[in-house]
Amino acid sequence: MKYLGVAFATLFFVLGAANFWVIQSTQDRVYDTSTVPSRTWAIVLGARVWSSGVPSHSLEDRLETALQLYRDGKVKRILVTGDHGKKHYDEVQAMHDWLTGHGVPSSDIVLDHAGFRTLDSMARATPVFGVKDAIVCTQRFHLYRALYLADAHELDVVGVVADRREYERELYNQSRESIARVVAVVDLTTGRKPHFPK
Repeated sequence: MKYLGVAFATLFFVLGAANFWVIQSTQDRVYDTSTVPSRTWAIVLGARVWSSGVPSHSLEDRLETALQLYRDGKVKRILVTGDHGKKHYDEVQAMHDWLTGHGVPSSDIVLDHAGFRTLDSMARATPVFGVKDAIVCTQRFHLYRALYLADAHELDVVGVVADRREYERELYNQSRESIARVVAVVDLTTGRKPHFPK
């Protein structure tokens, strides 16, 4: 029991320390759409797409946020990055189609079909697509980790909160994200590379 207690204490310390570091190092660059400073690019991080090809609520809100930034002239181009690891599951094309359906020219949208994880998306943005400065569009719980990973890959980034409604499984998302932040710290510490660096 003594060793079990020490193990749990160590686990909670690591979890707390990693979350504190990721949030504290990025929270001063989290904005809403009205106050976020302009950048060349918006980066829309992928999320679930339904079998019909319709974006889930969380992804739709990320796209709505990027669309608002584009219409307001705060970004000139949009990088959509997500999972297309299976033939019949394509987050990226769904994002492209949603944006073009709302008036964004296809020439202003760039597609990253290998954004399997947030780390992949940020690591590939500059070397593959030439992104140097960007506004990251995602929900607040995800934003801190996204900015943290972008910093490690020398991107000049700020984040904009894409929360436009209450989401189902909010507690689950928060719990999962607390673990994902630890994984992000470990990934950077160990030098983990994206699945497809180029």
